[in-house]
This record gives sequence, C-alpha cells and structure tokens, in this order.
Amino acid sequence: MFKKFISAITGQSTDSKPIKGKSQSQDRSKHENKPHKAAKKEDFKKSAKGNKKHQAKNAPPAKPWKLEEFVVEAVEGQTRFHDMQLPDSLMQGIQESGFKYCTPIQAQSLPAALKGSDILGQAQTGTGKSAAFLTAVINRLLTDKVEERFASEPRALIVAPTRELVMQIGKDAQGLAKHTGLKVVTIVGGMDYEEQRRQLRDHVVDILVATPGRLIDFMGSQDVYLDEVDVLVLDEADRMLDMGFIPDVRRIERATPPKGERQTLFFSATFTEQIRRLIDQWTEQPVEVTIEPERVATDNIDQKFIMVSGDEKFDLLCKYLRESKIERAIIFANRRDITRNLCDKLNKKGLTSVLLSGEVNQQKRIKTLERFRDGYVNIMVATDVAGRGIHVDGVSHVFNYNLPDDSEDYVHRIGRTGRAGTKGTSIALISEDDAFELPALEEYLGAKLKLEQP
Repeated sequence: MFKKFISAITGQSTDSKPIKGKSQSQDRSKHENKPHKAAKKEDFKKSAKGNKKHQAKNAPPAKPWKLEEFVVEAVEGQTRFHDMQLPDSLMQGIQESGFKYCTPIQAQSLPAALKGSDILGQAQTGTGKSAAFLTAVINRLLTDKVEERFASEPRALIVAPTRELVMQIGKDAQGLAKHTGLKVVTIVGGMDYEEQRRQLRDHVVDILVATPGRLIDFMGSQDVYLDEVDVLVLDEADRMLDMGFIPDVRRIERATPPKGERQTLFFSATFTEQIRRLIDQWTEQPVEVTIEPERVATDNIDQKFIMVSGDEKFDLLCKYLRESKIERAIIFANRRDITRNLCDKLNKKGLTSVLLSGEVNQQKRIKTLERFRDGYVNIMVATDVAGRGIHVDGVSHVFNYNLPDDSEDYVHRIGRTGRAGTKGTSIALISEDDAFELPALEEYLGAKLKLEQP
C-alpha cells in the first residue's frame, strides 16, 4: 500500500543612532578623526612603515617562506592559485589552508576581481566562493596600501546573514591572512558585546566580517566607521532578503563609499527580480559569474532516497549509523522539537550525538561545532540553521530525516558532504509525509529520483 502511495504521489535590528556615512564623514571634526581615547595612540595609527607592535604580533617566521616550497603541478583544465600572481604572504596562507587548484567559482571570478572589477557571483554554498572573495580582498589590501590608518575604520567589509556563516568566513580569513599582518575582526549577535567593541576600538581593523544587526549596533554607537571601506562583500544576498535584513544592508551600504569608489563583490544563490534591483544599485558594470546549482547536488555525492514508513524511520536511521562507515554525519530535520527529540533518542541508543538548532544559545552552538569539527563527537543533529555556511571537513554522510519544504534547502544540506573534491553520501528517509515534497525536488534538480527499499 505504501509503495502505491509513493507512486501515486510522485507520478514517475534595533533602532540605532545616526550613522557616520561617507557624506557625513567628510565634515567629521578633528576630534572624531583621532583614535579613541580609550588606549594609546600607537595602538591605532598605522604609518607606511607599519605599526611595530601590530607587526611584531604577526611577524613572519624566522626562516622566510619561499614560493618554491609550494609546488603544484600544472594540470590541463585546472587553474592554480600560482597562476594568479598573488603576494607570497597570501600564497603561504593558501598553501596552509590546503588549496592547490581553483574551484570553478574561484577560477572564473578571481581574474576580474583581482583587477578591481565588481563581481556578481551566482553560486551555492560549498563551491568555494568564500575563498574566492577572501583571496581578492586580501590581495587588494596588500597591493593597494594606505599610509595612515585609524582604529574603527576597516578597509574591507564582509556582510553575511547568519552568525555561523560569519564566524566561518572570519576563521577562513584568519587562515588565509595568517602571514600577511592583516587584522581580521568578526562581530556577531549573541556574543560578548564589550569584547567585540574592544576589538574594534583597540585595533586597526583591516577586514571586518559581520552580521547586519550587530554591525548596525556598532555603527550607531560610533564604534565603527565605514567611509574608508575599499571592498564591500555581500554574501548570500538571497538569504539576507529572506530573513528581512535588506533594510539593514541598505543602511550599511549607504555608509560606505559610493559604487565606483569601492569594489563590490556580490554573491547570491539565486537572482530574483529583487536581487537584480539591488545589483543595479550597489555595483558598477559587474562581471557576472554563474555556477549552476545542479553541480552542487550531484558532483561527488552519492544520493539515496529510501522509502520507509514513519514509525520505522528512527530504527532505520540507527541501522545506517551503526553499519555505515561514518566519519562524521549530520542529520537534518525540519523542526527544533524533532531535532531535540531525535538527539535525545540517539544518545539513549548509545549513538553519541550533539544538537545544533536555533534554540541552542550562541556560546553552546560554537562549542558544539568545535566538538564536532575536532572529532570529539561524530554525529550532529541540526535544523537548517546549519545548512548554509558551516564548513566541517570530513563529513562523510548527510541524512535527511525529513525532506525540507524548500527544495533549495535540500541542496544546501547535502552540500555539507562531498566537499573539496572528496566523496560523500546523502541518505534521505522518505515517509508518507515526505513523499509530497518529491515532485518539487525532482523539478528543482532536473532529474527523476530513484526510490529504493531499505
């Protein structure tokens, strides 16, 4: 009866104080132009020779690194980072980050971005876009230096919709910029406000990575000014639109130099009519790069769709977790209560699991991710809060305990595995309720899905 049913269904920010934007900053008083009084002047000002204290903290190793130590053979059809003529200090970070050959979004966007062009990139998460825009940002800051710098005035601003994504971008930026002397600061909601405020006020910030709401807070309190921004990066613009952040992002964009006086790197998974209007407003003659989403859903990922009745779903999940060669697994469900109950039941069955959902406070979410990333636990149960922007190496399996209501979220979920050229497995457990989502998913993926028995 269940098989017939399946066949029948499938048919085959808070208010803030006035913001110091570009026009206002031109009339900023001498007092406002000075470093904050909270610390010594030498902690803020960076001359052409550089801040000695800042340089000492980020000094290169005693034995200078040479590009000759980073050997990557030329391969037909592949683009190497060596081919981009990047500074050696950046190349050292690229080597230590494990990058050798460019992904399609990197190979197609970097040549134009390194020349200073605005970029319009359509790419899903997991395609390497973060490394693409970070490489362009770091290269620009290293090759186009400014003689005098002050605290609270970042030269590059990266805005992303979620705390997890911002923190991941910040971590990636620190890795790539490790040997450059550039200062990366990350600000998000739900974290220590005063500590983030000190990071902004007590340091010359080169790259600022932020969520819209917390950035608006610091702009309102005049702890950060955006009129010296050389590069503005907007990541996952479609998700920011969905989450209602666009008014905040408009406010942020207006506080930076106008388009044409800054470089803008604009990334979105989809180009809706609303997104296109933002592109026209915020970029100038952008170079457009499109990476088709079907690549994310199919390349390197073995997708399985297993028919199972609702009351047998949990037992089948436990069977797969015990019998499969699991390195790390993420189990996605649609609601917080489902993930919470699922995590509890798995732990009672001896399958040690951790929970990542919106009801978990930010500090605990960070610790949960670190435990999962460092291998202390290899099963994580999550809502779609983890579907975008969470980069954890070695995720061998993704389970869809429920199919998501939005087919695009399915692609983001399974994109947690099969990353950076590795192979991954995605297993979707299809019960009576999930069957209603299959036609839309098939249409989105452009392929007929093969349903299997357990």
